[in-house]
Amino acid sequence: MDVNHPAHVHFFRNTISLLVTAGHEVLVTSRGKECVGELLAELNVEHFKLSDMGRGDFFGFVKEYFVRCFRLVCFVRQHRPNVMCAVGGTFVAHVGWLARIPTVVFYDTEMASFQNKITYPFVRYLNLPDCYQGPVPIKTIRYSGYHELAYLRPEYFAPDRTAAIRAGLVPESKNFIIRIVSWQANHDTGQSGWSLDLLRGLVVLLSAMGNVIISSERTLPSDMDRYRYKGSALQMHHLMSYCDLFVGESATMAAECAVLGTPAIYASETSRGYLDDIEKKYGLVFVMRKFNLDSISRAAKIILQHKPSYYHQRSQILVSETIDVTALLLESIENAYSA
Repeated sequence: MDVNHPAHVHFFRNTISLLVTAGHEVLVTSRGKECVGELLAELNVEHFKLSDMGRGDFFGFVKEYFVRCFRLVCFVRQHRPNVMCAVGGTFVAHVGWLARIPTVVFYDTEMASFQNKITYPFVRYLNLPDCYQGPVPIKTIRYSGYHELAYLRPEYFAPDRTAAIRAGLVPESKNFIIRIVSWQANHDTGQSGWSLDLLRGLVVLLSAMGNVIISSERTLPSDMDRYRYKGSALQMHHLMSYCDLFVGESATMAAECAVLGTPAIYASETSRGYLDDIEKKYGLVFVMRKFNLDSISRAAKIILQHKPSYYHQRSQILVSETIDVTALLLESIENAYSA
């Protein structure tokens, strides 16, 4: 399992546990990005870091690509895995193709067009959600679901209010999460995030209604530091479960909130097929490609007119109409191993 992002740790965590319980050996390679190492350590998963996240531009991606592929080739030669798995999968696809090892890849981000063009032709088992809107190779497995269901379905995750309080939840207040990203992923090239004026204005707006917590990949200015998320990486989903609203520029966290029954405003110039799908079918995400403080404020007030139970009911419908993605991942691995 090659993990390059905190969400990938969550995506594979149940599969790793189930495979180990069944007597298989699972090797994990990692990337130095945000809390990847922290999450793996909290889950007691031994891992081998192959690289650190590049600068975020094309040349940074190219440099990291060659460093990571070289180290992954050495790792594969040493351990000779039967199957290689990843989300996105550029590194395992190319190394797996060279080493003649079957690869299982899941992905859901259409805007990573360059990455997808150089990855998909080399993947043995490519899994894309039905809502994926980009070009699709002929040999592709389509499924009804979202990545976040691999770890946030009720079978795998039960919200813990005590853990949420330790992470910053204020029980007697409304609670809001703001998420700011670094915009350094390879599919973020040419993109930029919120201005500090927008962030400050949003904090003033939401803090007037309740408790505000900011999760940020960027360094926050000193006047915003008191709002910074101070819980552990594993406590975040418990906190999200009990919050009243998410506002941010992270597509993954917006989808996570939707699955958990917390309404989300995703304010970014680009969207994803899965967010558009969740918005259209379940009304749990509000996608805003053109936005400012006033438009976000209006959306927040509309969302907060409904009781939390309204969104929890809609998330239950979402879960009932989608598949167990971990079960599909295990099936794909079994197929790759048996082929």
